[in-house]
Amino acid sequence: MILPLAGLVLGAMLGAWRARRRGGRVADMLQWGAAHAIALGLVGLFLLIAVSRLAA
Repeated sequence: MILPLAGLVLGAMLGAWRARRRGGRVADMLQWGAAHAIALGLVGLFLLIAVSRLAA
């Protein structure tokens, strides 16, 4: 269960960093962070499913 959580955390940090780099305000950083967190969380979830199916 660590992969989706890691994806959420890394996605939030990446999104906030990208918004700050483009000169965004706090609301922009929150929105970009949430969008990236959702995307990378889903990637982590699919990776977790794939790894558990291959290991079994």
